[in-house]
Amino acid sequence: MRIALGVSGGIAAYKAAELARLLIQRGHEVQAILTDAAQQFITPLTFATLTGRKPITSLFSDGSAESTLASSVEHIGVAQENDLLVVAPATANVLAQFAHGFAGDFLSTMYLAFTGPVVLAPAMNANMWGHPATRSNLEVLRGRGHVIVSPGDGFLACGVIGPGRLAEPVEIADAVDRACKPQVVHDLVGETVLITAGPTQEPIDPVRFLSNRSSGKMGFALAEAAAARGAHVILISGPVDLHTPSGVERVDVKTAEEMRNAVFAHLDGVSIVIKCAAVADFRVASVPQHKIKKTMARFSVELDPTPDILAELGRKKGDRLLIGFAAETENLVQEAKRKLEAKNCDMIVGNLVGQSDTGFESDDNQVILVTRSGTTELPRAPKRVIADQIFNESMKLRLLATAPYAH
Repeated sequence: MRIALGVSGGIAAYKAAELARLLIQRGHEVQAILTDAAQQFITPLTFATLTGRKPITSLFSDGSAESTLASSVEHIGVAQENDLLVVAPATANVLAQFAHGFAGDFLSTMYLAFTGPVVLAPAMNANMWGHPATRSNLEVLRGRGHVIVSPGDGFLACGVIGPGRLAEPVEIADAVDRACKPQVVHDLVGETVLITAGPTQEPIDPVRFLSNRSSGKMGFALAEAAAARGAHVILISGPVDLHTPSGVERVDVKTAEEMRNAVFAHLDGVSIVIKCAAVADFRVASVPQHKIKKTMARFSVELDPTPDILAELGRKKGDRLLIGFAAETENLVQEAKRKLEAKNCDMIVGNLVGQSDTGFESDDNQVILVTRSGTTELPRAPKRVIADQIFNESMKLRLLATAPYAH
C-alpha cells in the first residue's frame, strides 16, 4: 500500500522514524509529511533516508515559477496517490484541525482532500488528553470512521505520569495493516493454528548454550497472518525479541524438549500445525552443574539428537494439516521433497539460508512450496507477504482434502 505518514510536533516524533521503518519492512511505500513543529524535533533527512523519498515539509514552494505551479496542487496529488493516511504523533492541535476542517499547513490541507482510511495515533500531556475539547474532537474523528490508536500510560516528557504517551510503533503499524486490508478473507475462522517459531537453546553449561541464527520473524509473520484471517493462533516461540501479534496466544520456551512438550500440550483441537522453528538438532548429553573454565587445554562434549518434533507430529497427524520448513544450504528441492515424505507432511516450505538478504535474520524471504502435487516458487518478498502466500496454498490443500471423491 502507498501510505502518507504525517508527523506533527511533539517529543514523540522520533518514534515516527521507527514507524516508517516498520511500514517499509511490511512492504508499504511511505511518503512522509512533516509539519513545521515536527521539524523542531526530527529532521526531514531522517525520513528521506528511511523511505527513499523526499519528505514534504511545506505547503508553499521555494519561490520559483516551476515549483510554485507544482506546489499549488501537490496536496491534491498526494491525497490521490496514497491509499492510507497515518498521523503519528497526532497532537491535540492536529486533532482539532482535522475535526473542525482547518487547513493551515500541508498536512491539514491534504487531510481535507484525502478520501481513504485514516489512522491517528495521539500523543500529548495527560491533562490535554483528558480535556473535554480533545475528547469531543476524538468523538468527531471516530464518527468519520477514523482509527484512533490510543496512547499508553507512562512517564511523559512534561514530568507527569499518566495517559498520553504515543503507542509503540509496532502497535500503530498493526493498526495500519488492519486498516489497509479490510478486504482480507477470513478463511481461517473456526481453525486453530499452532505455529512454532525462532531458535532453541541447548545448554552446554549454566552460562553457555548451542543455538542458531533464527530470528523468529517468519514464524511471527505467519502468526500475524493467521490471526488476521480469523484463526485462533497458538504461537510457541524460542528465545526471540519480537512483539507478539495482536490476538495471538504466545508460549515461550527455550530448549527443544520444552518446545516438544509445549506443542503436544496444546495440540488438542488444533487443525493446522506449522513447524517454522529452527529447532537445534543436537543437545549436550550431560550438562555440568558448574561453568566450564577456559583454563582447560581442550574441551569436547558428547551430543545426543534432540526430539524430532515434526516426525512425531507426522506419525500422530490425523486430519490435521501439517506444514514443515526446510532450511538448506544446497539441494533445496530434493531435501524438501525428502522431508515431505519422511515426516508425513502436507507441505514443506523450503528456503536457502546463509544468504545476506533473505532467510535467517532478514525481513524478506524467498521460498519454494513443495507438496505432493508439485512445487511452487515464491519470489523474494517481505515475510508478512510470504506468510499470506503460504496460507493461500494451505487453504487450497484443505479444500482439496475435503472435496468430494478427493480420496
